[in-house]
Amino acid sequence: MSIELLPEFIREHYEAYEWKHACAILKEDFPKEWEDIISVLTEFRLYKSWITNPGGRKSNISEFIDSWLYQRGWEEKEFKTQMVVDTYTMDTPTHKVDCFRN
Repeated sequence: MSIELLPEFIREHYEAYEWKHACAILKEDFPKEWEDIISVLTEFRLYKSWITNPGGRKSNISEFIDSWLYQRGWEEKEFKTQMVVDTYTMDTPTHKVDCFRN
């Protein structure tokens, strides 16, 4: 199993590479996420205006992908990490993840 797991539309319209059985792992172990990835790549269209028009906070590309995923239950999440040495605990927040699905 490899890149052939991707629908023909995606293989024809995107440059896709396989890395360490990623397609098989996503498809079998994370089927909901796999379906979302396939759907967003199938529905996405890149418009010239999205590249040529000046933007603001986020690009139109990011807005499309984020809103598409948020409508399907993905959410912005923050990593909450800690370092623990014996009984001393120190919070070590790192960054946020734009879209995470529980």
